[in-house]
Amino acid sequence: MSDSQIPGVDLGVLHAWMDHRSLGIGPLTGVELIAGGTQNVLLRFRRGDRTFVLRRPPLHKRANSDETMRREARVLAALAGSAVPHPGLIAAEADPELMGAAFYLMEAIDGFNVTLGLPEPFASDLGWQHAMGLSMADAIAALAAVDHVAVGLGDLGRFDGWAQRQVGRWQKQLDSYSELPGYDGPDLPGVHEVGEWLAAHLPSNAQPGIIHGDFHFGNVLISRDRPQLAAIVDWELVTIGDPLLDLGHLLATWPRADGEGIGVGAAAPGLPTPDEVIARYAAQSPRSLHHLDWYRVLACYRLGLILEGTHARACAGLAPKETGDLLHAHTVSLLEQALTLIT
Repeated sequence: MSDSQIPGVDLGVLHAWMDHRSLGIGPLTGVELIAGGTQNVLLRFRRGDRTFVLRRPPLHKRANSDETMRREARVLAALAGSAVPHPGLIAAEADPELMGAAFYLMEAIDGFNVTLGLPEPFASDLGWQHAMGLSMADAIAALAAVDHVAVGLGDLGRFDGWAQRQVGRWQKQLDSYSELPGYDGPDLPGVHEVGEWLAAHLPSNAQPGIIHGDFHFGNVLISRDRPQLAAIVDWELVTIGDPLLDLGHLLATWPRADGEGIGVGAAAPGLPTPDEVIARYAAQSPRSLHHLDWYRVLACYRLGLILEGTHARACAGLAPKETGDLLHAHTVSLLEQALTLIT
């Protein structure tokens, strides 16, 4: 693959940057774009006997894209040595001048994304499917257990008033999409009703911690040789909030019998039920699940409004139309799920 075939990555610049940091010797080989994402650029390559993965923002950057890369790198560095499965940070470049965007290098994970299909024995072994599903709860329970202050992330986000800010925060983001040319505004039945319910039913026992912010099967890699989550990836929405939101996201996107949701790329009848996932989380977390429905509804609302942003960007020609249409349909489905939870 030549430099001109790689969007947003100059291999010559990358080579020199790695030389300056003593990150391997020799040419960059086996260069390939990693499929599966809809936004950021992911590039896998080898140098010497080590495999690297580069992550940078999309070519059409948002206003906060570079800061998002810097935050991701900071969090991955902070999680080193923890029980949270994650790709280890190798090095990061905060200055966007070097390659047009901030970027970082992380360890390559030997795993697969289940939204692209299930390899054997996962495809046929219901026990492996079940264990794989439960490991999703294990991963976010481990993340929730991290002392964010002790690992240096106390200032990653402001927790005071976190729950009270959620509806206004995401409604404001939805409103901002109207600035994009070609987007005629949201057509999202139930969005105002869901927002009003959230504002009226705030949890009384929210506790701070690290939240991934977009936790579902599409944002993890599963080990190939055992039914266990190998790494949580795509940390662009990481912040400080109540980690129960991650459990809400997992449940909001859990594969359903009718095939809806951001689930797996093949039939997986062995997956645990949502109630089993909740029980698995509860068994290893001291957090009260009394207000779990609020976090589930918030997850539907928040994720739906985020996905609608890609639809708006697609209307403006800044993202593929097919992707925008698909994510708009997901938004509608998520709001329908939220309405079911509150009625």
